Amino acid sequence: MLGSGMSMLLLLAALVLMSGVLVWPPLVQAHETAHEQRLPTIGAAPDFALTSQDGAQVTLRGLRGKVVAVTFIYTSCPDVCPMLTDKMARVQDELGADFGSKIAFLSITVDPEHDTPEVLKEYAEVLDADLAGWSFLTGTQAAVREVAHRYGVAVAPAVDGQVDHTLLTTLVDRQGKMRVQYLGYRFDEEEFRHDLLDLVNEP
Repeated sequence: MLGSGMSMLLLLAALVLMSGVLVWPPLVQAHETAHEQRLPTIGAAPDFALTSQDGAQVTLRGLRGKVVAVTFIYTSCPDVCPMLTDKMARVQDELGADFGSKIAFLSITVDPEHDTPEVLKEYAEVLDADLAGWSFLTGTQAAVREVAHRYGVAVAPAVDGQVDHTLLTTLVDRQGKMRVQYLGYRFDEEEFRHDLLDLVNEP
């Protein structure tokens, strides 16, 4: 009989095969479009310390005072990860001077054994990420898995050598509070931009 942990991984893998997106119920709060329910406080965003594409240590606490978008990708992902990163790059371009000075993006790899800082830097450059405000992060396998778990991202190796994981983007406000999470990569680009700016302009 399979243990509960293995059963969960098998269930997650099945969900990926069916939909390409995993939902991790304990943390995920679906993004609501009703104006009065937008951007609720979910809770304190877990801090972490990981290594950037330039070899520098990046912590969430070190970005306090900025609105931060945290997402999880890996560079050899054949489909959804580059689509999500491309969408974020387009939003980055629309944010103007606020990007980098008031808004930061963090993309954390779920495949740290392959995604070294050098690999992440090349990936970022290919996808036109502005590294003045966007860090691509890696670390030890244990550290990355712990961060992913704390953000509600399930990670499991796939039989084809890829990595099944929840495609989840979290917005963190200037006080370090989680405010909204987007599932998948098909969320509305303009709404994402507006949410970032709304958090920037909060009292």
